[in-house]
Amino acid sequence: MFEFEVPEVDYTQYSNRQLVAVPLVVLGLALAVLGGWYLVTGAPVSPSIDFTGGSELTVESSLSQAELRATFDEPVVSVQQVEGENRYIITFDSSNLEPIEETARSSDQIEFLGSGTTSPIFGQENQRLAVVGIGVAFLGMSLLVFAMFRTIVPSIAVVLSAFSDLVIPLAVMNLLGIKLSLGTVAALLMLIGYSVDSDILLNNHVLRRSGGFYESTYRAMRTGVTMTLTSMAAMAVMAISATLFGIELMASIGFVLVVGLAADLMNTYMLNVTLLRWYKYEGVNR
Repeated sequence: MFEFEVPEVDYTQYSNRQLVAVPLVVLGLALAVLGGWYLVTGAPVSPSIDFTGGSELTVESSLSQAELRATFDEPVVSVQQVEGENRYIITFDSSNLEPIEETARSSDQIEFLGSGTTSPIFGQENQRLAVVGIGVAFLGMSLLVFAMFRTIVPSIAVVLSAFSDLVIPLAVMNLLGIKLSLGTVAALLMLIGYSVDSDILLNNHVLRRSGGFYESTYRAMRTGVTMTLTSMAAMAVMAISATLFGIELMASIGFVLVVGLAADLMNTYMLNVTLLRWYKYEGVNR
């Protein structure tokens, strides 16, 4: 039977500056990507039609995805294969369905199955609700952390780690062309929960349980790293399977979670550990 063993890291070999440098540099680069994206496009992350409005057409055809794109005069955002070899969902920026449906119905090689639209007004409402949802979740998480530990440095460590766990996947989404949708927003909300879970586990072991700092840190790592790697493996399998079956939304959710969980490993056991070590050995006595 396979058994995963978490290696014991000798943190005494590294100074606080060395440990904190990597996660802070990665966070800085992610913020730079989001800031540059905002200056160029007017939004820190490219939104999908869930937030901008648009149309979706469901068709059955023997044409390839490239040939389907070329069939329509309107700009095609994506062509997603679903439910079999010849069925597709074609997404458009335009919310005017009449010319799109007319093109599909007039083609001998395309069988029209259905359509739907998201109006720009409804998309803006979705965007507002998504921002409010993430903001409320992050604020609630922050208040809970401060209520639990009642000290500034450990609480800031948890909040900063969670913030970085959100920012890094968003930057990677921009670089790889994954648009922000209601599905990826749900993945970001899940990342807040994952991040808080691993960080609170670490803080509890270090601040509230018996044993030295490094012993407590390793105990937390044995549980936290195992849980995170297990979740990453499950999400990676989901992302790969969804990609093979052409389920774009599930593939995006799985990918965002894998990237976010990898960032959580770095932030928890480098950034958070550094702040806790400074607090235990230097800051707590000041």
